[in-house]
Amino acid sequence: MNISVAHIRRTLQESYSAQEAANLSRIVCCEILGQTAVDYYLGKDIILSPKAMQDLDGILARLHNFEPIQYIQGTARFLERSYHVVPGVLIPRPETEELVETMLKEIASDARVLDIGTGSGCIAVSLSKAFPDAKVTAWDISDEALNIARRNNDMLGGNVRFLRQNVLTYTPGDSACYDVIVSNPPYVTESEKQTMERNVLDWEPFSALFVPDNDPLLFYRRIAELGKTMLAPGGRLYFEINRAYGEATATMLCEQGYTNLRVLKDISGNDRIVIAER
Repeated sequence: MNISVAHIRRTLQESYSAQEAANLSRIVCCEILGQTAVDYYLGKDIILSPKAMQDLDGILARLHNFEPIQYIQGTARFLERSYHVVPGVLIPRPETEELVETMLKEIASDARVLDIGTGSGCIAVSLSKAFPDAKVTAWDISDEALNIARRNNDMLGGNVRFLRQNVLTYTPGDSACYDVIVSNPPYVTESEKQTMERNVLDWEPFSALFVPDNDPLLFYRRIAELGKTMLAPGGRLYFEINRAYGEATATMLCEQGYTNLRVLKDISGNDRIVIAER
């Protein structure tokens, strides 16, 4: 049974813009169906068995339901590595890559690092892979997320210690001491839902995305409070933030006694990373 690239693209254009349909059709044809890039761009037909055709129909149906292609494939790329992802964890974003790239330039290779809200484990595993001598610990409140993060750690050969913790209720013990605490916590306000795409709203976990409108710094404030006890002197906080709250986050950290505050912009020119020292 033959299927054309043009047919797949036209089918996807029923739900997506022409550019999005083109991007998705390339992924479907080349990465899922195994067509070569040359044949794809030449527009050659793909020969499929009845079973493969049935699978393709299922993939297209999922895309028409706005399921992210990363969940359909079961993988997402992050800093040149593939991470297993399912709807129980956020899909890693380019902005988070920028956060990790900043850390790779600044933290010690043997640092004690805590990643709060690890999700797929992309931050923690990336740091562990780059710095084998680092002692990296990762927390999440979700057992599903922790299982996925552990799988990614094992698959990629990281050395991360994973723990189930609720950062909002955690009480630090005497032995808790880190050189770096990093977090990409929930930071999208509930009022921002109306501007978000269906592939995010309908599929990615709400608990990892949203905070109340009346307390957008909820997680940053709590982590900063913990950091005053859990960070070694001179230790640093690294936060990925909502672009609307760079100044507010820096002000909150200053009020809690942190110093050497920096607000860094992402590649799009938005406030995205806040760094502070204890």
